Amino acid sequence: MHMSDSGFLTESLQHPRRNLGNRYRSQAEKFLALSNGSDEYLSWAEQNARQSVLYDFTNSENWKALVQVKTVCGETDGVRAVLEDLFVVLGRDPENMSQLEGVDLLSSAMELLDGALAADPLDPGLWWERVGRDKEKLAEFSMRIRGLDISDSRANVLFSRRLERIGREGDEELFLELTRILLAQRPDNHELWEEIGRLYERRGEYDQAWLCYDQAQLHFPSSSARVRFKERMEGLVEGKNTRPWRTPEISDRVQFLERMQKLSARGRMEISEIEEEDSDEFPFSEVEMLIQDGRTSEAFFLARRMAAEGIDGAESKVNELLEIMRDGK
Repeated sequence: MHMSDSGFLTESLQHPRRNLGNRYRSQAEKFLALSNGSDEYLSWAEQNARQSVLYDFTNSENWKALVQVKTVCGETDGVRAVLEDLFVVLGRDPENMSQLEGVDLLSSAMELLDGALAADPLDPGLWWERVGRDKEKLAEFSMRIRGLDISDSRANVLFSRRLERIGREGDEELFLELTRILLAQRPDNHELWEEIGRLYERRGEYDQAWLCYDQAQLHFPSSSARVRFKERMEGLVEGKNTRPWRTPEISDRVQFLERMQKLSARGRMEISEIEEEDSDEFPFSEVEMLIQDGRTSEAFFLARRMAAEGIDGAESKVNELLEIMRDGK
């Protein structure tokens, strides 16, 4: 069983944005070629190169243009900032970050950039050819992703498109396993929730499908995926002597949210235990501590679990966290 070739992110990176990225890069290259030491031309080149990355961060040529401009301008700090930003998109791989220490960035920036992009291409098609088709490299990727920080929205889009290729090629189990890791770090990726919901539905795992559609609707209220799913389930039993499907029990929802919270922890230390009497008086103490520690995804899944358990005030805390995640985009 293969996933749909249509892809769940085909509209997320629209062609008009890609075309704008190409146009801005072309302008940057033109101004750089004409600069001849002119600060004004170099400033225009930098502005256009920045815009090219802003509109299409998945095109390696846009990053190269920006690094080249920064190098010509002699901006060591600027080069470092661009490379650090690229490495954020690539998941904050510690190995990449460590390369920026103790080197002359003005002379080695392009080499570092080319090396990172050769090993970890931004284009999902090229990534699949270089990594996905090689079983050993794919296994290495599936282990490495567990230690990456993919909470940046661009990183989440990039890795989602890579996982889309894995699922499209038929490795559904690996796709499901790795998408949970992405969603644990960036729960507001409603497109990905809907995609794995459809996959579970095709497999006949209806409770899991509903849980995913439910998450999608929470983060994107105008989504009709959960309602349409319920209608399809009602249609399955019409005229048949079949017991109607019912939404998952609270215990199943709680278990699902607990698993997602553990995944979002990514091996980090547990928040200090809270005294039982304090927990009774201040039920959201752990949620607040997670928020203060910058662990918003963990706090979200914990609050959502508490809401499923019927704890007073938990729904308000979930809404507060939804706002925090939206503001953090």
